[in-house]
Amino acid sequence: MSQVEIVDDPHIEKDNWKGTILAGLANYIDSGSIVSGAAALALWQSMYGLSDKLLGLIAAFGPNAIGAGVGAMIGGWLCDRLGRKRIYQYDMLVYALGMSILVFAVAPWMIVLGFIIVGLAVGADIPASWSLIAEEAPDTRRGKHSGVAQILWNLGPVVVLLMSLFFTDFLGLGELGARLVFAHLVLVALGLTFLRRKMRESRRWEETQHASYSPPPVSALFKGRYLVSIAGLVGIYGFWNLWAGTNGLFFPYLMETLGVATHSQSIALQCLNFFLGMVANYFIFMKFVDKVSHRTMFMVSALMQVVGMSLLAIFPLTVPVVILHVFLLGFFQGFGAQSFFQLWSAEMFPTALRSTAQGLCFAVVRITLGVFSFFVPMLASADFTVLAWILTGFLAISAFVGWLWAPNNAGKSLEDIQYEQQAG
Repeated sequence: MSQVEIVDDPHIEKDNWKGTILAGLANYIDSGSIVSGAAALALWQSMYGLSDKLLGLIAAFGPNAIGAGVGAMIGGWLCDRLGRKRIYQYDMLVYALGMSILVFAVAPWMIVLGFIIVGLAVGADIPASWSLIAEEAPDTRRGKHSGVAQILWNLGPVVVLLMSLFFTDFLGLGELGARLVFAHLVLVALGLTFLRRKMRESRRWEETQHASYSPPPVSALFKGRYLVSIAGLVGIYGFWNLWAGTNGLFFPYLMETLGVATHSQSIALQCLNFFLGMVANYFIFMKFVDKVSHRTMFMVSALMQVVGMSLLAIFPLTVPVVILHVFLLGFFQGFGAQSFFQLWSAEMFPTALRSTAQGLCFAVVRITLGVFSFFVPMLASADFTVLAWILTGFLAISAFVGWLWAPNNAGKSLEDIQYEQQAG
């Protein structure tokens, strides 16, 4: 892998797309893990007679929620102390262990244990990878590099869901098909472990290790503008993720249970949702995020997602309504809260505390989702309309917080942003 040489300027001037992709594959692993569990939920329920409460437990403590949150909080703190490379290089081995348990699971307790380990590993990798991408990207193309990671986040579910559709529906492999989907994620994790060995450490993080540098204490995150940034990020991404986590994990389950679509049709709709996200991310987010107002771009995305989710609350569940819902949510999420959370959570904090802050925000968001996940199956089976209104409300709150707080950092260096934070 080619390495960029820094002569006089600490800022990165050249694009290292290979490094961005290798770091961004953490997003592929994250979303792939979430959706692979979602695709297997119906199989697990029929095989083991899983109750709604146990389904909620699996969702809550896996990579979608509490497990990832705890992993991010611990991993983020370690990233700022030991370096980004050490964390993202070795945590994939832990991930491979947890996913292997799911490959060979023969009892409910193995499913729960596997998902907990997977969640911890995924969570630890996220702040390491996101920090590395932001710190190594050119200042005027930082958003574009972050967009690559978000394309990979959307790609994970598409690959996982198509594999699940092929193995379980077309080939009729059933349980074996689900195990093969998990096995492919094991191979990706092992491949990443090997390829990441050749990546170098973040140059900006290395500068914080010089004897002359005095890093700010962790307590600084809970004061002044850093605390405001944490509140803004958690508000925007937290409420959006309550919708996204529920939608991503339970959408196929809900569509089949409510009789709106067959198993194959619900998976196809999910693939369409994530594919539209990739299209919007490439043609809108990556093309314009480093040039236009972040606040304006975010608000367009947020308001259209509110409209898309409200369709399921207002109208009866029919195929046309569901397809329109999938289009609006899928396309407009491609340049919305998920993409901006990755970007802003890296921009709004100093290098010495960047991963710690990201891990803290991610932990609050995912743990909150984990608690909410306990109640989703019961809410959906009791009254889907109520659940749809609740999810619409979450998106509306996310939009409102973004309108109040969203920063505009297009084209600025990380150092300039920090100078503005301290000066303000």
